[in-house]
Amino acid sequence: MSDEQKNVRPKAVLVGLQLPNVSEVDHRASLEELGRLVHTLGFDVIATVSQKRASPVTATVVGGGKLKELARLTGGTGVVESRVPVKNRKSDKSEEEDDEPYLTYHTGEEEDGEDETGHIKEKATKVVFDSELTPNQLRNIETATGVEVLDRTGVIVEIFHRHAKTKEARIQVEIARLKYLAPRLRFSRQGGDRQGGGIGAKGVGETSLELDKRRIRDRIAELSRELIEVHTSQNERRQRRDDQLKIALVGYTNAGKSSLMRALTGSEVLVEDKLFATLDTTIRVLHPESQPRILVSDTVGFIKKLPHDLVASFRSTLDEAADASLLLFVVDASDPTFRAQYNVTKEVLTEIDAAHSPSLLILNKVDRLTKEEIRLLKAEFPGSVALSARSKDDVKMLRDLIIGHFEKDMQELVLSIPYEKSNLLGDIRKSMRVIDESHGEEGTAVTVRGYQDQINRILKKLKPNE
Repeated sequence: MSDEQKNVRPKAVLVGLQLPNVSEVDHRASLEELGRLVHTLGFDVIATVSQKRASPVTATVVGGGKLKELARLTGGTGVVESRVPVKNRKSDKSEEEDDEPYLTYHTGEEEDGEDETGHIKEKATKVVFDSELTPNQLRNIETATGVEVLDRTGVIVEIFHRHAKTKEARIQVEIARLKYLAPRLRFSRQGGDRQGGGIGAKGVGETSLELDKRRIRDRIAELSRELIEVHTSQNERRQRRDDQLKIALVGYTNAGKSSLMRALTGSEVLVEDKLFATLDTTIRVLHPESQPRILVSDTVGFIKKLPHDLVASFRSTLDEAADASLLLFVVDASDPTFRAQYNVTKEVLTEIDAAHSPSLLILNKVDRLTKEEIRLLKAEFPGSVALSARSKDDVKMLRDLIIGHFEKDMQELVLSIPYEKSNLLGDIRKSMRVIDESHGEEGTAVTVRGYQDQINRILKKLKPNE
């Protein structure tokens, strides 16, 4: 195989259904986002097929005419062949069904689309729907198009599967992936065969399909037990950080959280311009280091229609957000759809009961905006912080704001530490900000700023016989 052949990426067609409760802008934004997801998965989008309908067709989501449009792009028949005839409900009919279907080709460097004779230059090998499909819908559409069909949930689950690195993330993703695949196991010609009986045989009388489903259930149970062990260890580590100040970066995928994390902490965290580059929670110390230390965590990014099983699987990872003293909502201010993305982030955090912490909206990537656009955004979102993670001055400004946020509720006082209790100085430096320190005949005078409970804890230890 030549190098050129090895580098050929699969071609995909995107399919979207615009229902009456979805605006044209939101519909197109969702399809564009699906295109980025598909590209992250390694496919090139050669066309986008979209249809306006009052409701989805039960058997195939889109209407018969649109199905033929898809088949034209894939080389399929456009007909659903089944032993049971596919009948659409009355509600499946729509005036818009095929009268004015619109087909938008994405043309780029490869100049995909039609040639001069109106024929498709290159057939698609994947069809991706911007919705969740039932197993029957998947089977019917694959029959009509002759190629593999994926839905939005399947694409997201597969991306998570490829990007998971740590043991916890791999377990979480595999559980979600198995839950997604279980009801979608294909019926093959052998799929209905019964397993033979006999001494030592398992699942006597089960079909191959039933056996596969049972294996998946057993594997999910095994992974769930492993995950509990990982969570136990993780919770112990989190408890050891209970007395430390913590901020969590939360937001839509590819909003620039990891770039901001690297800028705030000076650490070499992964930064890539693709969706879901970060799946594992990373915790680093704010740099230059402050007193008391402030921990910064970078969490998994969110996305519209994020599968519930993935949200549930990553609950422990997102617990870092629930446990944070301050949430930094990071949005890509240069993205026209960032308002909707901001709402999605808040909805997911509310779903896992992690939206109660104080928060700050970070309008990231403002280096891509004009001064007037920035002014309008700051007027629309008073109290927000407009910055670019690439600007050292902007990052320093944010660091000062973070420290100021934590210090506003601190008390300032002078503590007299006798030399025989000088071991308390390490505890003080770890949990409070030391403003001044001087040594006298009887001990050390330390001027500190700290929270009242921290100060009370030290004062208690300074009492005689303590």
